Amino acid sequence: MLWIKAAHIIFVIFLMAGLFMMPRFFVYHHQAPVGSDEDKKWIEREDRLRRIILNPSIIIVWIFGLMLAFHGDYWREGWFIAKLLLVVGLSGYHGWLIGYFKKLRKGERPLSEKRLRMLNEVPGIAAAIIVILVVVRP
Repeated sequence: MLWIKAAHIIFVIFLMAGLFMMPRFFVYHHQAPVGSDEDKKWIEREDRLRRIILNPSIIIVWIFGLMLAFHGDYWREGWFIAKLLLVVGLSGYHGWLIGYFKKLRKGERPLSEKRLRMLNEVPGIAAAIIVILVVVRP
């Protein structure tokens, strides 16, 4: 189980890196005129981040996380239920990021740069709460 826990933590770090990077990419992407060479470069960067880091990491995090949850039989623990809800929320945030990437790829810019900067704080706040829940188990 220690190897599974280690792998879970490693892929959580990869996932969190991607969740921090993608909205920052979006802010810079917004500054590029639609259809420009710079726009195309940002689409390529975002697509690589999605394919290479975000999507594989979230799948692996869920697999190892569920293995740990079943092994530890945490399903009735309050801290675990709260953590699980936050992880589901982060998974939804991941899905939203992928959806926003697809909008940018089509030339749409529905949010302001300021809103994107604010949304960039979501994974950090969630990660801090999750770490407290797992370590302190209040």
